[in-house]
Amino acid sequence: MANAFISIEGIAKRFPTPDGGETTVFGDLWLAMERGEFTCIIGHSGCGKTTVLNILAGLDRPSAGTTLVDNQVIEGPSLDRAVIFQSHALLPWRSVMGNVAYAVASKWRRWSKAEVQAHAQKFIDLVGLTGAESKRPSELSGGMKQRVGIARALSIEPKIMLMDEPFSALDALTRGTLQDEVRRICLTTHQTAFMITHDVDEAIYLADRVVLMTNGPDAVLAEIVENPLPKERKRADIHRHPLYYGVRNHIIDFLVSRSKGFAEEMKGAAFDKRRVPVVRPDRPAPVSDLAVSAATRPFVDVVRASVPSAAPEEPPPGPFVPSHRGPTRPPSFAQRRRKRP
Repeated sequence: MANAFISIEGIAKRFPTPDGGETTVFGDLWLAMERGEFTCIIGHSGCGKTTVLNILAGLDRPSAGTTLVDNQVIEGPSLDRAVIFQSHALLPWRSVMGNVAYAVASKWRRWSKAEVQAHAQKFIDLVGLTGAESKRPSELSGGMKQRVGIARALSIEPKIMLMDEPFSALDALTRGTLQDEVRRICLTTHQTAFMITHDVDEAIYLADRVVLMTNGPDAVLAEIVENPLPKERKRADIHRHPLYYGVRNHIIDFLVSRSKGFAEEMKGAAFDKRRVPVVRPDRPAPVSDLAVSAATRPFVDVVRASVPSAAPEEPPPGPFVPSHRGPTRPPSFAQRRRKRP
């Protein structure tokens, strides 16, 4: 891993227990990331995903092992690493410009106020908040607050952007819009990104590689799934790609079935934690494997439409109604009054 831009080398996290022992959340994790790569990590709650992110951010220390960014050992927080949390974490008394400019001024302390604001404005424009510079967080929607958080993170031009489920608290439409924004920005700026998510479709859309983590305690990195979809991909077309459901089914199968019994699976094979298996699903999923869900329904409907079905049974004939007569209407109030004795 000497040539990797980001290198996780044998890290573990342990906590003492009341009986004098210790609990290992995860142990002996090894992972390498290249510059400009977008990596998502997926696993069940409690496996230590956020702890891994905090260690990369310098907000936590591993019980064993080490982490490096650009051949520099991580020993604490740094402006080379920006974090986007689940909540926006904005300063409520500062405006949009004030929140972003605060981060810029923290990195470039000798810049004038005009230079700081000009640099901050560039990233406010990048996330589509032009015209909202003077608004405070209380005046912004949830999606706009997360945009400010993204602009603030990008404005310090970090070596890596760390994201802890940044879109989980947003509605579906806002989440999709911000996913598009993050993908566009990362492709434009060649930003290295590491993101935690529980959303399989989100991971496939955004990531170059998806890291699968087993259940905790004693969690390990089980597989690295290389995304076979083209780098230039659009949300409206991604589910039509012939390899999309092969990747999706592979990840879901791991989360639903294999993650629980992976420890037993490792016993029967020569599993090397330093060389996590890399998988690249390159075969389309068979039609029989397509789950009837909101995402797969268009494909299943196409299959169903191609299968001839029995003609629907005709209803029994009813009373003849002349075609010139419209649908019967309930009597008006005046008609009901005339019928009274």
